[in-house]
Amino acid sequence: MKVDWLIVGAGFTGAVLAERIASQLGQKVLVVDRRNHIGGNAYDFYDEHGVLVHKYGPHIFHTNSCKVWDYLSQFTEWRPYYHRVLASVEGKLVPVPFNLNSLYALFPPKYAERLEEKLIRTYGFGVKVPILKMKETDDVEMRFLADYIYRNIFYGYTLKQWGLKPEELDPSVTGRVPVYISRDDRYFQDTYQAMPKHGYTVMFQRILAHKNIKVLLNTDYREIAGEVYFNRMIYTGPIDEFFGFTKGSLPYRSLRFEFLHLSEEWHQNVGTLNYPNEYDFTRITEFKRLSGQVCPGTTLVVEYPEAYDPVVNEPYYPVPREENQSLYRLYKELAQKELEGRVIFAGRLGDYRYYNMDQAVARALTIFSEIGGR
Repeated sequence: MKVDWLIVGAGFTGAVLAERIASQLGQKVLVVDRRNHIGGNAYDFYDEHGVLVHKYGPHIFHTNSCKVWDYLSQFTEWRPYYHRVLASVEGKLVPVPFNLNSLYALFPPKYAERLEEKLIRTYGFGVKVPILKMKETDDVEMRFLADYIYRNIFYGYTLKQWGLKPEELDPSVTGRVPVYISRDDRYFQDTYQAMPKHGYTVMFQRILAHKNIKVLLNTDYREIAGEVYFNRMIYTGPIDEFFGFTKGSLPYRSLRFEFLHLSEEWHQNVGTLNYPNEYDFTRITEFKRLSGQVCPGTTLVVEYPEAYDPVVNEPYYPVPREENQSLYRLYKELAQKELEGRVIFAGRLGDYRYYNMDQAVARALTIFSEIGGR
């Protein structure tokens, strides 16, 4: 088989680039994936009870990018959805990101009011403050609050999720869920927040449904060496694996999922409940809250973070530490030196960077603009 492009990985990055190259440049693309489905970690399906579930944990779409929103809207209708999360803290369920409503759920009313006034006076209303920055305050009362939030919201969850303390990770990790000095209980505040009306898999099917695109599943790209001839490659797998780990293995974190079906209409009041301090798992998500389905029973997924082992699980999260970035840069330099642009590395594993779904799409569109400009 002869194609213009071989794309390894059928997730957001690979699928969007395949569609752009096929539809805009009129070139032939082969998309190869080791898994038995398209969609990468966003893959969803109907379980035996008829509930639309996400195989690799909940994926909530949100973006501030009109460009990304308009692009994906060509391939899906949307169901408006605002994700809300509660965390179990000292026996109470409180909104996260931690906000002014959380204060009143945890502290006596007069003290909560005092803390609210001081937060607004110190930082302003509608401001998002990273917890590690808040811990730097010299004010005794603000320091108490910062330590309380750190201990009850961030520390245990981060330790379970990453196997590291918050201070041992890049500040961007804790910065992703800041203290929000607001009454807004939504987990995200992006301009566009919605779920694909018919699910992510249907959206991916439409993205890849072009005559110039062929998809090959259950296949490692190395298995077809000598059978498929291509001019250039886009590789969205782990960059260290591509080079045979010659510089060492990049660290990742993984997840284990336990799916539960209950014979009740609803089990939780919100889409996700976080458990920062209790149990081995980090969160439980109820899928019907995400999809808006009306059907008997409800399906939940419980997430257990775990160390990555290439034999038993999948690499989900690059571990954001400077020493890991240094190792990644060695692989990036190796790619530039040996491949001379014939292979483009992209995506969460190829770039060794945590991307939200919209960021993965934006990255793919940027790469395509660079390709199309040559």
